[in-house]
Amino acid sequence: MTDTTPSAQGSAARAARAPGVVVERTMRGSASELYRAWTEGFDRWFAVPGTVVMDACVGRPFYFETEFEGAHHPHYGRFVTLEPPRRLALTWVTTETGGAETVVTVELTELRAGCLLRLSHSGFLDEPARRRHEEAWPRVLARMDERLSAP
Repeated sequence: MTDTTPSAQGSAARAARAPGVVVERTMRGSASELYRAWTEGFDRWFAVPGTVVMDACVGRPFYFETEFEGAHHPHYGRFVTLEPPRRLALTWVTTETGGAETVVTVELTELRAGCLLRLSHSGFLDEPARRRHEEAWPRVLARMDERLSAP
């Protein structure tokens, strides 16, 4: 299901024009497990437990906080596309995006063992914001893989 509201169309158009980031990582979990982690389990691998307000429905807003260097960082957005278990897209707004509504797209391809996760993040206002996310996403995905595969 895809959001076709004017706001979603504007975000998608802006994201298509702006510089972006693409990160790929082979993950240990299945596509279904990773899809659920992005739509139901942010507090297992990314968000501060107890801060997640999320209902995975297209167009519905979400909120959570991360913690970095002792400070909490709010994240806002809404789901734009939900195609379980292979693809999802969501808007992503933080102070690190300069308040811009960027777009994160996650594509999941099942492998014999694990899953290839391809993350695209686009719509940045400037090159410094793009670089910060280019540096951060590989670490975030490594942490996701570690936390989700722990017993």
